Amino acid sequence: MRSSEAMELLGFPPYSRPSPSEVKSAYRRMVMESHPDRVPNHQKSQAESKFKQISEAYSCLKDGRRPRSRMEVHVMRSGVPTGYGRSNRTLVKAPFLLIIVAAVSFGSYSASRAYKRQKEVCSSQNPFLP
Repeated sequence: MRSSEAMELLGFPPYSRPSPSEVKSAYRRMVMESHPDRVPNHQKSQAESKFKQISEAYSCLKDGRRPRSRMEVHVMRSGVPTGYGRSNRTLVKAPFLLIIVAAVSFGSYSASRAYKRQKEVCSSQNPFLP
């Protein structure tokens, strides 16, 4: 449901910006008017459908948030936009993999230099070095 439809269903004029408390009070008022238990038996099916629509409209407008497009939601979650149905997860994972590979290679390089230096300095005193 679009936000404009939800606002009209809850009784707000188009292009208005109701606060979360106004949305909540309008929702409660509309629910009390159209609750299926408060109408006669022959109008229950209509009241149930309207009740469901009002609940959906409230979930769309609650907390003052507007529904966003799928692209905006995806960019907010992953930090990388997708294009034409393809995901760019490798663009997100690549920097982390590069950091890990660099750390491991630098660590092994440092360890090998330290091993060689230790071997040169005191080769006979250390029984663990070959």
